[in-house]
Formats: sequence, C-alpha cells, structure tokens
Amino acid sequence: MDKIKESGSLTDKSLTKSLTKDGYDLSDALFNKTLLDLEILGLVRTNWLTKDTRRIEVAINQEEEDEVEIQNKKTLEKDYENSFPESNNDV
Repeated sequence: MDKIKESGSLTDKSLTKSLTKDGYDLSDALFNKTLLDLEILGLVRTNWLTKDTRRIEVAINQEEEDEVEIQNKKTLEKDYENSFPESNNDV
C-alpha cells in the first residue's frame, strides 16, 4: 500500500517490479488476490489500461456529499417507502 501511496498511481507491472526489487517475491495469484482485497476494502481503485495492464491508484475518500447526491438519496428513499402498499389493518 505504501508503494501505491508514494507514487499516487502506477501500473500493476511497475508495482510488481518495484516489490520484487524490494525483496517481495509474490506469485501472480497472490498479487491479484491482494490487489482485489485492497479494492474491496476501498483502499485502491484499478482500471484496465490495455488488455494486460492495469492502472492502480489510491482511492480518495469523498468526505463531503454533493447536494444533488443528497437530494437523490432522499428521493430514492421516499420512492422506496411509497412503493409499499399501505396497510389499514391493525394486527
């Protein structure tokens, strides 16, 4: 994770080379699993640049929500609640 933070963004091939240079010899399977775990945790984002090359970058946490996003969430919640038929039966 520190390697990715240092450079901001880099390719998977350059990250593999950098880790190997520092003495970390990872199999492709372990490298991909670790990268996937970091992505699931929301720490990194990966994008395909070419068929065989991925761009890896640190995920930026969005602290503030946009007003439009807040309105959209409220509208979606309201629509969801209104989608249920109202029950007049007291059980």
